[in-house]
Amino acid sequence: MPVTLVPSLPTLPTVAPASVPLDVLGVPGEINLDYAASAPCARAAADAVAELLPWYASVHRGAGALSRRCTLAYEQARQTIGDFFNARADDHVIFTRNTTDALNLLARSLPAGTTVVTFAGEHHANLLPWPRGSVRLPVPADPAGAVRDLAAALTELRRGSSPALPVLVAVTGASNVTGERWPVAELARVAHRHGARIVLDAAQLAPHAPVDLLALDADYLAVSGHKLYAPFGAGVLIGRADWLDAAPPYLAGGGATSHVGPATHDVTWATGPARHEGGTPNLLGAVALAAVCTALGGADRDALAAHEQALLTRLRTGIEALPHVVELRTFGPNAPRVGIVSFVVAGRDSADVAARLASTHRIGVRDGLFCAHPLARRLLAEAAGRTGRRDLPPTALRASLGLGSTVEQVDRLLAALAELG
Repeated sequence: MPVTLVPSLPTLPTVAPASVPLDVLGVPGEINLDYAASAPCARAAADAVAELLPWYASVHRGAGALSRRCTLAYEQARQTIGDFFNARADDHVIFTRNTTDALNLLARSLPAGTTVVTFAGEHHANLLPWPRGSVRLPVPADPAGAVRDLAAALTELRRGSSPALPVLVAVTGASNVTGERWPVAELARVAHRHGARIVLDAAQLAPHAPVDLLALDADYLAVSGHKLYAPFGAGVLIGRADWLDAAPPYLAGGGATSHVGPATHDVTWATGPARHEGGTPNLLGAVALAAVCTALGGADRDALAAHEQALLTRLRTGIEALPHVVELRTFGPNAPRVGIVSFVVAGRDSADVAARLASTHRIGVRDGLFCAHPLARRLLAEAAGRTGRRDLPPTALRASLGLGSTVEQVDRLLAALAELG
């Protein structure tokens, strides 16, 4: 059965030619709508890696021309990424494997007695690393509620504990389940008013919108290359140096030391990013991520965002027109969001739907609870209550957009979903 859409769908803006270096690799005929899990590789990243590969050698450990060039490329990548996110001059930019790794590094670097405050709507990467005794706030009804709830929690926390004990607020910039954006700048103001620091999980926000660490006034930022069109195994933790320089190395080994003596524990650890980058670094991952940052920095981000938002509106409007498909949401239907939509098909197992979309229509989406089990289960229950349906499955589907997504791909998904009615 052909999909029926409401009459007025948005006209898609033309993306400026400046975005041409941001085209992404893919397989002809395959429709990838699973960007939120891992985005496709940007050509800029692939080209940067291909250019450096003949020169590949050790970083920080050699005097030869190859090693010198690779060391320079690695440190230039660090500077490029720091500049892209507008890091402060004294912030550390530490290469990690991904956002999960970056947040675990920060968790290992917390001063003794730190209380971490987060929300139940977070990805597991921003729920599971934090120490026992952390405070998990309920999922708010709207962004303003998040700000109020955090203010109340920090007021109570400061009343009940020593004001000298550190507090860290951990929050996402955009939900990996719904795409809804969180009020990071407002949450940061509340945190700092109560003497707390804040870390931003920007894994889902950074691919869709500029993330300015200084403007948001975040103390730490974590991001993944594989979400940001640079799938070569690198991520970053950016943030204030004092906690990081005072913490034991995340990985003890070569490169993390400034001196190792003859005695077993005669070790002086390095300060700065090297302290937490023990072992041979992921040069290619760093260079790939920096190349994407450079390409995005030279692109018309407003035009890219407008194109994505038009696609997102088309997708959500089409889903709303299908009576057997229900969108999941935390906030109201008009809350700001990036190109991520989760939904369920009534009476259909989500894994079966995803398999059929792949085998019959060559469309790739994600199914499950999206490594955000507390939030996804809550939203599934909310969807059942909102619609009064008792035939919604226990897991969901997620379609996510980005560079390379097209009107045709969105319409193909909507037509395939209509056939399941």
